[in-house]
Amino acid sequence: MADVSDSPCTSGTMQESIHIRMLRGPWRAPVLHPERVFKPAALITHLGGVARGTQLQQFGVSRTTLSREVAAGRIDRLRSGVFAVPGLSEDLRSAAAHGGQLTCTSLLRQHGIWVLPQATEPHVWMGTKGREHSHPDCVCVSHFYRGKAEMGSVSIERALVHLYRCQGDEAFFASFESAWKLRLLSAAGRSRIRASLPKYARWLVDLARADADSGLESLLRRRLHILGIALNCQVRITAVGRVDFLIGNRLILEIDGKGNHEGVAMRHKDLVRDAAASHLGYETLRFDYAQVIHDWPTVQAAIIGALRRLRDYA
Repeated sequence: MADVSDSPCTSGTMQESIHIRMLRGPWRAPVLHPERVFKPAALITHLGGVARGTQLQQFGVSRTTLSREVAAGRIDRLRSGVFAVPGLSEDLRSAAAHGGQLTCTSLLRQHGIWVLPQATEPHVWMGTKGREHSHPDCVCVSHFYRGKAEMGSVSIERALVHLYRCQGDEAFFASFESAWKLRLLSAAGRSRIRASLPKYARWLVDLARADADSGLESLLRRRLHILGIALNCQVRITAVGRVDFLIGNRLILEIDGKGNHEGVAMRHKDLVRDAAASHLGYETLRFDYAQVIHDWPTVQAAIIGALRRLRDYA
């Protein structure tokens, strides 16, 4: 057995409690009693916060010990043979109780990655032929994608691939750029994600950038790219300041994100900027989060109409 003195789950107190029994006869390596080395809660934490009983037994933790720890409230039994630490997030608890790994939008949200869908049901990867387990208040969304699911959560790379299969191009693109912006995707990781996508979807990775300031920016750039319209982001204009987007040389797009641009003072500042831009020959279109997300046809028609006017009066 490996030396556990440097194990992340071994505290000074635990190290002192290691019981070593020297065998009689010629010298042999000391035998460690794992049950006295690893406290189940610390071991489960080291394994990601959730573990199967069979996995814990490999470290010498007996069924009797697990039952005793559950009775004492130091660990939780999520279902038969599956244990977790009390502080585990609700989504991870649901995924483990359901029989798989947390993935897709649920996993990405936990890392602070921008996610388009507003639903909050846990998304659970079941592997190719995983078995769904019933559990109280289950609202889990099962993903039966190839591979073998374990306990805990999947990697960000796998979650993004699952997101593409679950939600499609747009949701994937916005979350992919957000993860890249947060420096959660290496060059090798981006390449692996690209290779995992269908060939007809790999252009999304090629179009993506590392400097997208929001998911709304990602959505706009992808949608306008499909229309053949190039979008310049975060452009500074003299006497106006930094604008969200500029199309061509004269059309400004401003997007008020959810929860932003509230209050009379901010509204007044926006009007002053719009007036300054108009004086310089720019036209400004301003949309809010709800319009971009829920009423895109109206937004698209307004942009195309403005470009047509600017072209006619050029």
